[in-house]
Amino acid sequence: MNKAFFKIALFLILFVGFVSCDKDNDNEENLLPAEVLKENYTIDRFKVLNIATDLPSTAKLTWSIKDSIISENADLDFISPFQKSYPLTLKVEVNGETKIYNASINVIKETGTYSKYISNVFDFRPAVGQFTNEIPLYTSGNTEASIISAAKKAIVGSNTTMISLGGFGGYVVFGFDHTIPNMNGRDFKVLGNAFWGNEANEARAGSCEPGIIMVAYDKNKNGKPDEDEWYEIAGSEYFKNTTTKNYSITYFKPDPNKLPAAGNEFWQVNTEYIKWQDNAGNSAYKSQNVFHDQSYYPLWIVDTSYTLKGTRIADNFYDQSGEGSYWVGKSFEFGYADNAPNNDEASNIDISWAVDKNGKYVKLPGIDFVKIYTAINQEAGWLGEVSTEVSGAYDLHLN
Repeated sequence: MNKAFFKIALFLILFVGFVSCDKDNDNEENLLPAEVLKENYTIDRFKVLNIATDLPSTAKLTWSIKDSIISENADLDFISPFQKSYPLTLKVEVNGETKIYNASINVIKETGTYSKYISNVFDFRPAVGQFTNEIPLYTSGNTEASIISAAKKAIVGSNTTMISLGGFGGYVVFGFDHTIPNMNGRDFKVLGNAFWGNEANEARAGSCEPGIIMVAYDKNKNGKPDEDEWYEIAGSEYFKNTTTKNYSITYFKPDPNKLPAAGNEFWQVNTEYIKWQDNAGNSAYKSQNVFHDQSYYPLWIVDTSYTLKGTRIADNFYDQSGEGSYWVGKSFEFGYADNAPNNDEASNIDISWAVDKNGKYVKLPGIDFVKIYTAINQEAGWLGEVSTEVSGAYDLHLN
């Protein structure tokens, strides 16, 4: 190769490299497009508006309504129960560059009519208990589907009765015909049968049988609660060392041919009625009492045992009389079902209390589904097992 040709080739390589670098610099300096948002968005009340952006992953986004920051995610999920117009601002910062984008979100009245109450029951599986097969009532030949249908009849709508979830882990899953928005303050109420007693030294105690509350937002819009959409409401006991995460208990179907092991108390018919064991190495029996003589094991479950799982909180019932005649269930501060009377603020739930499986708070736009399960594994003397009851639920934002 002669010198002249070599110099020309070297010049071309350097020139192309310079132009390429210069273009890269231009791209870095002009990462943000002129338009990111539409001028206007329209959405029904209680519906989630998703605004997706196609911005660099290194960009910092701040979504605001007036002076209030509502999200810092790449995409915005917006919902409102109010029929009004919202001025939306998106601030984007990347590589020292900042741009402001503006839009308007118009929330309009929905064409149909929503109910603030439960609209459907997806699943129901109680633990063993003195009200199992009674509330709701089991009749011969009932299947799991027909029991779920009975639970639906009991707690859907405004004119409800009640279902019992039995001992620890017994659960119900239900949903609404709209998304309950995650607003400032508490968002929905769960109804049970808790009540205050006349306790001289316990202002908020009586009959309280707390249930864990799980919530789910139907992100993929398939109309059903998927397993990866569930988050636990972190009630007042969630972060305490008296709470056990990932607790499980197995209940064994009783042998009908086994003779009862009657106790010394007037109310005990069989002290070794239904065997249970948990994943902490504990094992014992659930007692049968004189007040309920039906099977305490769900009769539509054909398996000889079944396992229920969840978060277990500390026992809350104690024998105030000291002689077994008067048991009192203390209420926890917040965040549980059947933990306070229906007219009490403590039966209202804030969606912002939701946490992921690692205990980290999550920001949900709202919820479509709720799961409730009994949170305590305790028997309170003649009162029987601590069992969460549910008699409905409703959206606090929909009047």
